[in-house]
Amino acid sequence: MSPRPKPGVLRTSPYVPGARDIEGSSRVVKLSANESPLGPGARALAAYYALAPVLFRYPDASQSGLRRAIGDVYGVEPERVVCGNGSDEVLSLLIRAYSGAGDEVIVSQYAFAMCFTHVHTQGAELVVSPEPEYRISVEQILARVTARTRLVIVANPNNPCGTYLPALELARLHSSLPPDVLLIVDAAYSEYVTAPDYDSGIALARGAENLVVTHTFSKLYGLAGLRIGWGYGPPQVMEVLNRIRTPFNANAAALAVAEAALSDREHSARVRDHTQRWRTRMIEEFNGLGLTVLPSVTNFILIMLSSGPKNAAAAEAHLHSKGIIPRPLGAGGPRNALRITIGLESDNLAVIAALREFMQS
Repeated sequence: MSPRPKPGVLRTSPYVPGARDIEGSSRVVKLSANESPLGPGARALAAYYALAPVLFRYPDASQSGLRRAIGDVYGVEPERVVCGNGSDEVLSLLIRAYSGAGDEVIVSQYAFAMCFTHVHTQGAELVVSPEPEYRISVEQILARVTARTRLVIVANPNNPCGTYLPALELARLHSSLPPDVLLIVDAAYSEYVTAPDYDSGIALARGAENLVVTHTFSKLYGLAGLRIGWGYGPPQVMEVLNRIRTPFNANAAALAVAEAALSDREHSARVRDHTQRWRTRMIEEFNGLGLTVLPSVTNFILIMLSSGPKNAAAAEAHLHSKGIIPRPLGAGGPRNALRITIGLESDNLAVIAALREFMQS
């Protein structure tokens, strides 16, 4: 007999990240992982280089500096913030702390893929709530709540669709849940949203006993390589997370650079403006080519293709021939679709030209 993992571990598959290269291509345009094309700002880079002499020191286990900075920028109480090795770790800690064998966890269809993995690993029963028309459905979620439900997890905006649940609908979802069910809102892409009817969940979480919002520095702030994120929620929930997280779960470089990135409001605005400008233009260009594009509010665009000759596989192959890497979807995402990250101006123009050639060929 050899050691065996828990049964839930074997019910899940390893996470597959966006591709990084194309065989035979020495230079590629990587638009597969929703990374910021502008990268971190000057203040963040300066903080990274300045940390080199003290890398032999353990990081601040209290995360106090970054928590204060998050409080200043997002208007939240620092004592109700917990930082982690990406928002993924915060999500993992929440699922680990509040679910287990015999429990049910409702996960909206286009929530972060790792949430599905974490639920399986805990031995809880995963209940997937469909997203008709690629949007979170409050009705579909509430219809699946039972006495065994412990968590409800949604990504708002969602990925790979890029759509969002309006603030009033999010409030309706929260108010309709039993008080002992924890609602988790993954707001990884919230910093890109400018819609007046959107709320990341922070305003709602401020007065709630059963709502946690998670954020990341991987997207708008361009710190994907440092793996740093955070969650905001009720004091008693945050206290639970502090009990089970490792003492130094956020490394020193990530803490320092994220704090500096928050102070660089001009760079954040530059990234947001670049994204909005090119998102609008690319959607218009793609629609003009006869492509079906979902109405994204994020830093990526989802293109739905036909099942005929002009399908997703053919489009991906054509983009690869031009040195462009999109994100093909299948398991866990809409079938026959490509997700394309908004890149630099030259990247975006290259994608537009390549898809125009593909559609006209």
